[in-house]
Order: sequence, then C-alpha cells, then structure tokens
Amino acid sequence: MRVFRLVFLIVMAIGLAACSSSKFRTYNGPEVTHVVVKKSQRRMYLLHHDKVLKSYDIGLGFQPQGHKQFEGDGKTPEGLYFIDRRNPNSSFHLSLGISYPNPNDRAFAAAAGTSPGGDIFIHGGPPKDRKRLGGGDWMTKGNSVDWTWGCIAVSDDQIEHIYAMVKTGTPITISR
Repeated sequence: MRVFRLVFLIVMAIGLAACSSSKFRTYNGPEVTHVVVKKSQRRMYLLHHDKVLKSYDIGLGFQPQGHKQFEGDGKTPEGLYFIDRRNPNSSFHLSLGISYPNPNDRAFAAAAGTSPGGDIFIHGGPPKDRKRLGGGDWMTKGNSVDWTWGCIAVSDDQIEHIYAMVKTGTPITISR
C-alpha cells in the first residue's frame, strides 16, 4: 500500500508539473484598458488608464514606415482599432486580432481598386518550421526585427502574458 501511495504521489507531481507549462497563463492584476504601439520606438505598452503595466519590444511589418493601405504592402496599420478576436490555435503560438480594416481603410482601398488586406494580429514568433521573411532569427539580444506581413510580433513567452492580460474589446492605438 505504501508503494502504491508513493507511485501515486509521483504521478500526480509529474502531472501538475506538466500543467504548469501551459501556454494559457492567468492574470489577476489591474485591467488593461488600452494598448499603445509606438512603431518608431518598436515598443508596445499595456496601460491601466494612464499607468503603464507592461511594455514590450516588438517586430512589425517588413515595410514598417507609414500606414497599411493595401493587402501585401508589408505595413502595420496606424490609428485607433480594437482587439476583436482571440486565436488560441494560432500558427504563431497565440494571437490577438486587431480590427483592421475599419470602414475608412476599406473605402481608401476600394477607391484605389484594391483590397485593404486584413488578418492583422499581435502574435508570437514564427512557427519553428518556418523562418521569418528574409530568413534568419527574428529576435536578437531582445531586439526584434521587422518580418511580418503587417502584424505586431513579440516572443512566445511575451504573447502568453499579453494574451492573459488583454481582453477582446480593448482599444489599441498604433502610431508612428
């Protein structure tokens, strides 16, 4: 009976250790009321009203200058958007959707006879079996490089925290 109890405790300990490595973290701190992205600084800030809760180095679209206007332009949008969806099964570990394109973005692209694109996310790094645009590693000594098609990229560990902290409906302001 004593051996059975010992084996049971060991199995339970291993099971609990496996649970702690989940990509789904919990967060019990102040509500994130706004996400602010400063493209020129390559920084993203999670705010509770006017207080910065966390900040992160980010990677952007492979053509980071200017506002996203067309599908495939490699730019990250600029303006006020909202976190509009959550993807726990993202190819990029986890991801939070950004409400691009808005009606103005659609109208601008339509006037030019093209698509504004879409599927803009805050997400983790590229899948292990896929290199970033241009090849190579995308994080070097904590500094990200611009490699996405217009998304905002952070490390897999960082997106786990961001995913736990930021809720659907949270405003996100992306500026130069």
